[in-house]
Amino acid sequence: MSIGAPGTLVRMGVLALLWGSGFLWIKLALTGLPPVQVTVIRCALGAAVLLVLSRWAGQRLPRGRRIWGRLLVAAFFCNALPFALFGIGELTVDSGVAGVMNATTPLWSLLIGIGIGTERRITMIRAGGLVLGFAGILLIFAPWQKSGLFGWGTLALLGAGISYAVAFAYMGRKLVGEGGPIAISAAQLLTATGLSALALPFDATPAGPPNLTALIAVVVLGIFGTGVTFYLNYRLIADEGPTSAATVGYLLPVVSVALGAIVLGEELGPRVLAGMAVVLLGVALTRYVRSSASKSISSPSCQLSPSVSRS
Repeated sequence: MSIGAPGTLVRMGVLALLWGSGFLWIKLALTGLPPVQVTVIRCALGAAVLLVLSRWAGQRLPRGRRIWGRLLVAAFFCNALPFALFGIGELTVDSGVAGVMNATTPLWSLLIGIGIGTERRITMIRAGGLVLGFAGILLIFAPWQKSGLFGWGTLALLGAGISYAVAFAYMGRKLVGEGGPIAISAAQLLTATGLSALALPFDATPAGPPNLTALIAVVVLGIFGTGVTFYLNYRLIADEGPTSAATVGYLLPVVSVALGAIVLGEELGPRVLAGMAVVLLGVALTRYVRSSASKSISSPSCQLSPSVSRS
């Protein structure tokens, strides 16, 4: 089925809406829960959904200390750390901007790939995209202006993107092909739940009093924004191929920005909007590879761009 087929477009639209809305749910959850609590509940609910789906699909949780040791590393960098950092970042930064920072992960992935020697096809187009992407980040946060968005929240969001990139580099080498993907991600989120819970006593981030909005938001985030979206993405890759799934990654920041403006009334000035456009263009250029034979790593449980190009 081609990417333009109606059924494919509907699946992509639903997945982009559920996934891109995650930043809105984080923002709402933070009105009554601190970031680490949001992370623990999100991981636990997402794991519960995937456990049910893996059982339904006939996939078993992995066995053996080696695979669980690898899942420990993946869960930290792909779930526990970035989920918490996005929560911390959204305490002071708009949800729409957080969605765009999520989309910068391929920039960090390319830098890491260059550093460890796995990226060998660095064309002028991809190098230009890397420069353009980081220029867009600077344009968004404008650290040279007193009215800019640069601060601790910004650093947390950038740290989340870097953490995702580290996770992709690790998972591409250590977890690809290890058992059923639904069961592997369920195990990963179970591990992330335990890791996040260890940080609960140290979560001194102030939060408002618990409220119904925050509770509903974190439940929706865990069940639909974390668990269900993995399964939808898995099915999209299996039925339509990685190209359709990768396209959803470019829709996520559009959805997050639109929902932030419509639901939360977030205002985005011309500089920030221009910076977002520059970032997305830069990311698109870094993902440009002439050969159509490049592999794809499906890493849905990281909750970002559904597939990462691997040279």
